Amino acid sequence: MAKRTVMRSSKGKKLYAVRDKGGKFKDIQQYSRAHAADIKRGSGAEKKAAKKAAKKTTRRKAAKKTAGKRPAAKRTARKTARKTGRKTARKTARKAGRKTARKTARKTGRKAARKKASGSSTMSGVRKAAGKAVGAVERAVRRAVRRVTS
Repeated sequence: MAKRTVMRSSKGKKLYAVRDKGGKFKDIQQYSRAHAADIKRGSGAEKKAAKKAAKKTTRRKAAKKTAGKRPAAKRTARKTARKTGRKTARKTARKAGRKTARKTARKTGRKAARKKASGSSTMSGVRKAAGKAVGAVERAVRRAVRRVTS
C-alpha cells in the first residue's frame, strides 16, 4: 500500500494524500471516504483468518452430520423409559404417603376412642364411641390421602 500523508482541506476536512515514488501527489481523498473503503476491504491477514475459521466450521458441521441423531426407535425407547421411571417414582411416593397417613389417623382415632370410652360406663356407650372414632379415622385418612395425591 502506498504511503499516505494526512492534511487538511481549505474547509477543514481531514484529507489523505497519496504520493508516488517521486514524491508528487498522485491522489488526494477525504479521510472519511478512504477510511470507510479500507474498513470494507480488509487486510490480507484478516482474509486468511476468515478462511481458516470458515474451514473449521465446515469440518465441524461435517462431523456432526456423520454422527447424526439417534435412530427414532432408540429415542422413543429412552423417552418411554424415562416416563415409566417417573410414574413408578410417583406411585411409590403416593403409597408411602398413604401408609403414613393411615397409621397416624389410626393412632389418633384410637386415642380419641379411649378418651371417650373412659367417660362412659355402659358397653353401648363404649361401642358408640368406638364407632365415632372409626368414622373420624376414616375421614382423617381420606383427607391425608387427598393431601398426598394432590
